[in-house]
Amino acid sequence: MESTLFPTSVIGSWPRSVEVQKAMREKRAGRMTDEAFQTVADQAAIECLRLQEAAGVDIVSDGEQRRDNYISFVAEHLHNVKMLTVSELLEYIDDKASFEEILGTLDVPAFSLSNPAAAGKISRKKPLALNDFRFLKKHTDRKIKVTLPGPYLLTRSMWVEGLSEEAYPTKEDLAIDIVGVLREELEDLIAEGVDFVQFDEPVLTELVFTQKNANRTFMCGALTAKADAEVEIEFALGLMNQVIEGMRGRGTKLGVHICRGNWSREDDILLRGPYFPLIPYLSRVDIDQLVLEYATPRAGEIEAIKEFTHAEIGFGVVNPRTEEIETAEEIVEKVNHLLKLIPANQIYLNPDCGFGTFAQRPMNSEEIASQKLKVMSKAANLLREQIKQQV
Repeated sequence: MESTLFPTSVIGSWPRSVEVQKAMREKRAGRMTDEAFQTVADQAAIECLRLQEAAGVDIVSDGEQRRDNYISFVAEHLHNVKMLTVSELLEYIDDKASFEEILGTLDVPAFSLSNPAAAGKISRKKPLALNDFRFLKKHTDRKIKVTLPGPYLLTRSMWVEGLSEEAYPTKEDLAIDIVGVLREELEDLIAEGVDFVQFDEPVLTELVFTQKNANRTFMCGALTAKADAEVEIEFALGLMNQVIEGMRGRGTKLGVHICRGNWSREDDILLRGPYFPLIPYLSRVDIDQLVLEYATPRAGEIEAIKEFTHAEIGFGVVNPRTEEIETAEEIVEKVNHLLKLIPANQIYLNPDCGFGTFAQRPMNSEEIASQKLKVMSKAANLLREQIKQQV
């Protein structure tokens, strides 16, 4: 249990500066060494850290400054993973017209979409996030959150029919090695003393909030979820339990972020619906914290949270996709609603999602993101004072 009630945290990503974006392009084109890129990224991570500290955030991140987006970065960390652009991905998709329509309908920027695909037997070439944590730890005394793509997200994205089949006849075969890679990374992070590891699973809500068998989300370019939705969710959460088996209780908090879409500012094209359909499944995930998104009406009733009795709640209270700054009073009111359902020591405050999902297309500016974090921290302090007065 945290020593302070209502700890504040971030989801992970932060807007990348023009310098970082340029360095990413130069490195990708072979015109910049990895060492030179890391120097640029180091400075960006420190600047991101300082903004979080100034905003009063209790559990900080490096802003994923070394990543082009929340999943594609794994390609350079794993053996036998190939990066596919949209045009390259189309070569492996039977219904090309439907896929292109999905991208257009969902306001997905072609330049932002890249897909890591298994082109052979995968294994860890180098740590996914361990070195990033080691760097950040040198520059702060605050607790640090490390974010990783979840096992289902990686499995569904990286298994591409026509490319992956020789090494992995099915995506279930690939999942075995994905779990192994993530367990290896998690073991290293726990041994290093990471405070919080968050796995991002943005596709779970897509499975229940769209029709069964509907492949409508760009989040996994491979579009391989053809099974019944219930079967697919069981598979997804079974993978998560395999990754964290035996890992809890060793000093590192383990969480799962259930994303509802953070690739566009257009609410109408993002996933909507309450968390109720996921309750039977998430209740069986052996995790410390569920990180949920409640900053928009798309999330449905807060009452769903009272069913998640087995875990803490990371409560989304600011919207990373809007320029409007929430007020501390609005956040306090929403949390007071939640306090009727679960005790204060089970509640963390965080934005709904990251502020910089794609390096080339952040959801918001650094200035607005900082203001939103400051308001969130102010609300946390007001809530702590409120609890103190009630004792």
